[in-house]
Amino acid sequence: MSNKTNNFPADFVWGVATSAFQIEGASSADGKGPSIWDSFCAKPGAIADASNGDNACQHYQRWAEDLDMIAALGVNAYRFSVSWPRVQPAGSGAWNAKGLDFYERIVDGLLARDLQPHLTLNHWDLPDALQATGGWANRDTTQRFVDYALGINARLGDRLASIATHNEPWVVAVLGHEAGIFAPGIKSRKTAAQVSHHLLLSHGLALRALREQGVSAKLGIVLNLAPMHPATDSAADRAQATLEDGRLLRWYLDPLFKGAYPADVLADLGDDAPQIEPGDLQSMTAPMDFLGVNYYSHSVVSADKSYKAGSTGLPVTDMGWEVYPEGLTELLLRLKRDYPVPPLFVTENGGAFKDEMVDGQVHDSDRLDYLARHIEAVAEAMRQGVNMGGYMVWSLMDNFEWASGYEKRFGIVHVDYQTQQRTLKDSALWYRDFLQAQKTL
Repeated sequence: MSNKTNNFPADFVWGVATSAFQIEGASSADGKGPSIWDSFCAKPGAIADASNGDNACQHYQRWAEDLDMIAALGVNAYRFSVSWPRVQPAGSGAWNAKGLDFYERIVDGLLARDLQPHLTLNHWDLPDALQATGGWANRDTTQRFVDYALGINARLGDRLASIATHNEPWVVAVLGHEAGIFAPGIKSRKTAAQVSHHLLLSHGLALRALREQGVSAKLGIVLNLAPMHPATDSAADRAQATLEDGRLLRWYLDPLFKGAYPADVLADLGDDAPQIEPGDLQSMTAPMDFLGVNYYSHSVVSADKSYKAGSTGLPVTDMGWEVYPEGLTELLLRLKRDYPVPPLFVTENGGAFKDEMVDGQVHDSDRLDYLARHIEAVAEAMRQGVNMGGYMVWSLMDNFEWASGYEKRFGIVHVDYQTQQRTLKDSALWYRDFLQAQKTL
């Protein structure tokens, strides 16, 4: 295992990340409204283990001990999300004081522990009341999101290190509205395309509104990105890999940084292409202070979909994703080469593995190795000139893994869901020691 990673600057941001729906629980406590994920979990067959987010990790009750745990890891930052229906139950109109108070406690608690608060506004849990009027497919939701962003900034913005508008708009659009395997469970390519457009539009509108309101936090967005590799050198596989690159990467990066959607993806969408109103694309190019990159694996593309993960000998995580840290270096270099990007942050990186608790310990050597190799991949990108601002592990602790329920564990901290006992895995102890060593270099 390489330990060349001594070229991180003193102000490099090291963190752990979570999201509200995955850890908070307290799904209807203190005036919180239902989200689309609360409703989706109630659909028979939607979640692998038929579970929901009602309790999750009980972070809503255990937040103080969780913040102590984060501080003890030696990181200097925590990325978390606000549950929109907890602070504004209907997605518009009245604010919920108890919900806002909760996030104020989180932010102030982080600052008291010398931890930077990095806040995400939309980590997928749209208020159900907005879904009833069309959700992200309804253009009006973009304005509701702007109002929400301004409300959060007015209450918390003076103490935040950064605000990300959306987490992984591709997931919301494609998994939520095309494949239908995530909330709200819609299966329509046309709807998905429109949703992706409204997410990007709401991002641009919110950034411009926040700048006008006055904001001290750095502003950006978080995208899930992966290099696309053709399975073979055949013309069909190469063409398919180019199209998939368009769907996952260029569809989001091009409008944000170039003010246009990629022509090949528009052509592929045909009549399913989104309705774009005058000025929309200009709004999307609102200047950003950072771009968040969530990286887990590369994608190997075969036109006939015959490629099987792991078939070339690469290890595979419990999600069925190949472990390929070289892809992170490749991706970061590509972003620098192809786009006028602001400083890049790896806002999520981690692996799900089948952890076992043995004598009160979790020896997760696969995850430890995964993190060490991906941190080295970030260091290599920096050696090649990429402006990196930080790296955050996904996730702080085991949690509700969306459609997989509680069957997949991404945490560097083990959670016993019966007792809510938290146990630092070997990967957490390694990360803590690694960060301590960074301070002495």
